[in-house]
Amino acid sequence: MTTPRRSRRIAAATAAVCALALGATACGSSDTSAGSSPGDVKSALEKGGTVKVWAWEPTLKKAAADFEKKYPKVTIELVNAGTGDKQYTALQNAASAGSGGPDVAQIEYYALGQFTIGKTVTDLAPYGASQHDKAFTKGPWAAVAKDKSVFAMPMDSGPMALFYNKKVFDQHKIAIPTTWDEYVEAARALHKADPKLFITNDTGDAGATTSLIWQAGGRPYKAENTDVKIGFDSDAGTKKYTATWQKLLDEKLLAPITSWSDEWYKGLSDGSIATLSIGAWMPANFTTGAASAAGDWRVAPLPQWTKGSKDSAENGGSSLAVPKDAKNKELAYAFIEYATTGAGASARVAEGAFPATTADLDSQKFQETKFPYFGGQQANKIFADSARNVGTGWSYLPYQAYANSVFNDTVGKAYVSATPLAQGLAAWQQASVKYGNEQGFSVNK
Repeated sequence: MTTPRRSRRIAAATAAVCALALGATACGSSDTSAGSSPGDVKSALEKGGTVKVWAWEPTLKKAAADFEKKYPKVTIELVNAGTGDKQYTALQNAASAGSGGPDVAQIEYYALGQFTIGKTVTDLAPYGASQHDKAFTKGPWAAVAKDKSVFAMPMDSGPMALFYNKKVFDQHKIAIPTTWDEYVEAARALHKADPKLFITNDTGDAGATTSLIWQAGGRPYKAENTDVKIGFDSDAGTKKYTATWQKLLDEKLLAPITSWSDEWYKGLSDGSIATLSIGAWMPANFTTGAASAAGDWRVAPLPQWTKGSKDSAENGGSSLAVPKDAKNKELAYAFIEYATTGAGASARVAEGAFPATTADLDSQKFQETKFPYFGGQQANKIFADSARNVGTGWSYLPYQAYANSVFNDTVGKAYVSATPLAQGLAAWQQASVKYGNEQGFSVNK
């Protein structure tokens, strides 16, 4: 990661945020390549060619194979250029050079803003993307579309749910929490029954924190071009989250185990980590990482901040975008449209992807799918209901990747010291404001 450049004002949003803490040294040009008049997609498919796709999502292999079968003159070249920030660094470097990038790139929703603000991705509305606005659930569509522009197509989604170890809860006769207050009580009861049991693990995670703030009704980020507001200190939803999570921290009811570690999978396997509040894409990870606990776990709706509510939020998920310097944008869009809608999306769902498409979420086949790992439970019904109840109006920072990278330097202190969580969030806000202003944004002014 490069050192942030010194603060300097900019005259227009199209010149903003070249590096964005991801290693690029200059912005790509803001010419018509980011929103040029498209050619004929149908003619491009008839002519054929190669589409280079940078992505790490495994079900795209099925979509690529099916697409090539349908359009024999087209070759889809899948390249894993690294996950998350590694790929974003490569994308920014390619945009700076004006060459070397892919025709299609997987970009997580939280990171998409940094590419749209720098105009390094193509507006797909002129290619026909706008016609799909009703095809996707509201959370993912809001992440990729703004005003009349569509900067990517939703590839999957992560509506949240509560995964819980039924065996552990039954053993200790503890009811499944339906509110976050009940969740704290369950945490106390579990840990009292067996000091080795924890309601969940948490060592500080930016994505999990922002998702739960989102579910609590918090909207701490506001961004309009280069004007940015960050308000954790005045946000009501943030205060709800902080008050609850501080109790869990103060009473040492959270396992000090980092997610995705070997120790984490061990905790999921033996039940010492009793719940996870996470996106609906999680089941496959249980199956592969905690296979010995098959039959122990179940899925329930996310606990609510207000009893009787059904509020939810997104946790994770990715889109497919066309970089501004893509060589064949018509073919690139054709593949994106296929992979994210209709038969292509359904094929990926069959391979294990969690859909962002309402048709797949509402289908009887999807809803009635039984999960052997979860004791035959039809968990998709809970996931689909969660997707329908994702709160609107959420936005990320246009430099969220950087903000997330300093989360543990700020908020993380609340997990390893006496620093209050609210103070940690205030420090995160301060660091994010400082960095944004250094990068040419006008933050909290």
